[in-house]
Amino acid sequence: MDKCSFCGTTREDANLLLAGQTGFICDECVFRAHDILKEELRDIDGFDVDSVDVKKPAEIKAFLDEYIIGQDEAKKYLSVAVYNHYKRIQNQDKTGDVEIEKSNIVLVGETGTGKTLLARTIAKLLHVPFTIVDATVLTEAGYVGEDIESLLTRLLQAADYNVEAAERGIVFIDEIDKIARKGDNPSITRDVSGEGVQQGLLKLLEGSIVNVPPQGGRKHPDQKMIPVNTKNILFIAGGAFDGIDRKIGQRLNTKAVGYSASKESDAVDRENLLQYIAPQDLKSFGLIPEIIGRLPVLTYLNPLNREVLRMILTEPKNSIIKQYTKLFELDNIELKFDNDVLDYIVDKAVEFKLGARGLRSICEAIMMDAMFDLPSKDDKEFVVTIEYATKKLEKINMTRLSVA
Repeated sequence: MDKCSFCGTTREDANLLLAGQTGFICDECVFRAHDILKEELRDIDGFDVDSVDVKKPAEIKAFLDEYIIGQDEAKKYLSVAVYNHYKRIQNQDKTGDVEIEKSNIVLVGETGTGKTLLARTIAKLLHVPFTIVDATVLTEAGYVGEDIESLLTRLLQAADYNVEAAERGIVFIDEIDKIARKGDNPSITRDVSGEGVQQGLLKLLEGSIVNVPPQGGRKHPDQKMIPVNTKNILFIAGGAFDGIDRKIGQRLNTKAVGYSASKESDAVDRENLLQYIAPQDLKSFGLIPEIIGRLPVLTYLNPLNREVLRMILTEPKNSIIKQYTKLFELDNIELKFDNDVLDYIVDKAVEFKLGARGLRSICEAIMMDAMFDLPSKDDKEFVVTIEYATKKLEKINMTRLSVA
C-alpha cells in the first residue's frame, strides 16, 4: 500500500501523495517541511550584527553624501558616534577594565532638514534592525497613549523577533522635543506626556533589561514578555525644538558682557543660531538634566537655503526628479523638466518654508494630472514646462502645504 515515508499516512487518508524514486511524501509533510525551511533560512539570512562591516567614519560620511546634500557637521558627528558604537560592541572582550559607554545622539534641526533621512540612511549602510518611533504618542504607563516599551516592540518587529539582533539595533526617536516639560510651575496634575515620558525613557537610554510586550502592551495583556537588554541599542533622537533659537540668543547675549561684547555680538550668525546649541539650551527648553546626560552627542542641522534645496531636487541617488523620471520610464515615457521649472519649485518651497519635505508636495501637485492621464495614452515623451507647472500650482491652495 502506498503511504507517506515521513508520517505513514496512506494514499486514502492523504489529500495528495507525491511519488519519489524510492518513496512518497504527503501534502501535510510538504507544508511542514516548507515552514521548517523558511524558519532555518530566516535565521541564516537575517541580521548578524557580529559580522556588521563597520566602515571608517570618513567612509560612512561618504555614503551619507550620496543620499543627503549638505549637513556636513551632523554627518560627521553621526558617523563618528555610529563607528564608535559598533566598534565598541564588536570589541567588548578587548577593552579590559575600561568600560566604554555608548554615545546616544540628539539631532536638532528645523522640519524638513533631513534628521530622519540621516538615521534611515545609516541603518541602510549597516544592515542592522532599525525603527522610527514618534515620541508624541508616548505617555506614562496607565494613561491613554503608547507605553514607552513600545519603542522596543517596534524594534523587535523590525528584527523579525530576533532578540539578539534587536539588542544591537538602532532606534530613532522622532519629535523628542514634544516630550519637553510643559512648565516649571508645580501642578496637582501629572505631566504624563512630558516629564513623565522622559523619566520612563531613562532606563532605556542608559542600558537595562526591559520586559517588552511583543504585540504591544495595551491590547494583549496576557502575552508573554520578552526581556531585551538595551545596553547596546543605539538611540538617535531628533526634534525641531521650535523656539530654541530664542533660548540660544538669550544665552549668547548674556555672555556678551565687557569690553569685547560688541565684537562677540558681531561674530554671531543671527540667521542660524542652532549652530551654537549647547546642552543648557535643551534644559531651558524643557528636557530634564538626566535625559540630556544620556544623550551626550549633540549636533545640529543647518536650515536649507535655496541653493541646497535646488541640489536636493536633482543630485542625490534617490532625488525626487530621478524618482519621477523612473516612474514614467516604467511606462515607457521619457520625462523631462525645464530648468526654470526646477527653480520655480525651489522658490515655492522657500516662499512657504516647506523644507526638503515640501519639494515632494509641490512636485506631486504639479505632476498629479500627468501621472493620471499619460499611462493611458501613447505619448513617449513628456516635458514639464514653466507654463504647465504654474498652471497646475495655481489650481491648488498652496497655503495647505505650508508648515504652521
